[in-house]
Amino acid sequence: MRGSFVLLLLAAFTFTGGLVRGDDNAEDDEEVVQVETLLKPETCSVLSTMGDTLQIHYTGKLMDGKVIDSSLSREPLVVELGKRTVISGLEQSLIGVCEGQKIKATIPSHLAYGKKGYPPTIPGDAPLEFEVEVISLTQQTPWQKMVNDVLPLLCLVLVPTLLGLVGLYLYNKAKDPKPSKKKAKDKKSKKK
Repeated sequence: MRGSFVLLLLAAFTFTGGLVRGDDNAEDDEEVVQVETLLKPETCSVLSTMGDTLQIHYTGKLMDGKVIDSSLSREPLVVELGKRTVISGLEQSLIGVCEGQKIKATIPSHLAYGKKGYPPTIPGDAPLEFEVEVISLTQQTPWQKMVNDVLPLLCLVLVPTLLGLVGLYLYNKAKDPKPSKKKAKDKKSKKK
C-alpha cells in the first residue's frame, strides 16, 4: 500500500519534470535568442522578471527584412511573462528589460514558429527579428507571486495525494468481502 503511494508520487514528479524541461527535440539547442539593446533609459532601476506584465510595441520581420507584424498602428501588446502569450523566443528576450528600453531580438526558428511556420506569412524554419519598445512595466504583486509560484507546487502535492487516497479507498472497497443476501436473511431468521 505505502509502496503504491510512493510510486504515484514518483510518477507525478517525473511527469511534471518532463514538462518543466521543455522540448528536448529541438533541432539545435545551441541556437539561442540574441538580444541587442538599441536604447536604454538613463535610470533603469527595475528589470522585468517572470510574472511581470509589460506593455510593448513591436515590429516583427523575417531575416530578409519583410515585416510580418507590427503593433505600431494599434494599442500596445500586453504580455505577462510566463503565461506564453507570445512566442517563447520573444518572451525570453523580454526578461531583464526595463521601462523605456528598446531592444532587437533575433529569434531562431525553434523558438518562434518552428518547422511548420505560420503560412502564408511565415515560412517553416524561419528565424525572426523583433524590434521591441517597452512602454510600461508592472511588477507582479506579492499575491500574484504566491499564486504563480506556490499554487503549482501545491497542486504537485495535492493531485498525487488525492489520487493516492482514491486508490486506497478503491483498494479497501475491493478487498472487503461483500455480505451475501442469503447470509443476512439467515442471521435475521436465527434471531427470531
